[in-house]
Amino acid sequence: MELTSLQAFIKVVQTGSFTRAAEALHTQKARLSRVVSSLERELSVRLLERSTRSLSLTEAGREFFERAHAILASVDDARQAMQRIRGEPQGTLRLTCGVEFGLVAVSGWIAEYLSTYPQVQVEADYSNRVVDIVHEGYDLAVRVGPLSDSSLAARRLGLLDYGLYASSEYVRRQGQPASPQELGAHPLVVYAGAAQQGLWQLTRGDDTHRVKLQPRLRVNTSLAAREAMQRGLGIGLLPRRVAEPAGQPALLRRVLPDWAAPEVPVHAVFASARYLTPKVRAFIDLAAENFHPAA
Repeated sequence: MELTSLQAFIKVVQTGSFTRAAEALHTQKARLSRVVSSLERELSVRLLERSTRSLSLTEAGREFFERAHAILASVDDARQAMQRIRGEPQGTLRLTCGVEFGLVAVSGWIAEYLSTYPQVQVEADYSNRVVDIVHEGYDLAVRVGPLSDSSLAARRLGLLDYGLYASSEYVRRQGQPASPQELGAHPLVVYAGAAQQGLWQLTRGDDTHRVKLQPRLRVNTSLAAREAMQRGLGIGLLPRRVAEPAGQPALLRRVLPDWAAPEVPVHAVFASARYLTPKVRAFIDLAAENFHPAA
């Protein structure tokens, strides 16, 4: 039984399709089918139930998958140990992150990472679903917001800070509020991720004010909210790094600059802190170093 056969079987299970597994492994669907059939003959058990539309693991297949995954993890541990001895980041880093934060921040980190370490490659999955990084074979995930209880390890990269913004055109036309209480007299552009329970919670020192929202426009991404605000449609609450992107002209201006919303943590999440490979550690260190509000 060869390791490549185990890798092929695991990829078929993880992707749920011979076709998708073949694309991921840059091989042919027919070859993967032969590999799995050969494993079944060698083990004298059926590993997969096949239909025209789906694949599912048999009971034996589920146990074999877990054991095969553990075997490959042990092999990878040995390889990682040798990499740690050399200390040079190399190989393919597989990471996942949310689409929006990926576009706003992670893409820049990846570009610098590839420029800094010539022996690495990156496969990035921008997805808003919570990816099971262990079973789906990812090295790490970048996650925004509080972490749920998990057996995974994590390192906080930084905090997203939020502020109120509007376009200069809007301020010239409509003026700006002098206090949070006056926000109700203005059209509001609301990004759902910054409006928990239909409220903006604003703080200034020890003072807290809750703004009950009756938005002129509600959207589900901060990028869409930014564009609407740039068009002069109203005042909105945005992460600073979205409202004030580094290296770009300022298209929005801060409103009520003394007031801000609670900061939101961003973490790198990975399987184990004990067996962190140089390629993973290097990316996490780079991300933490480059994480500042308007990066």
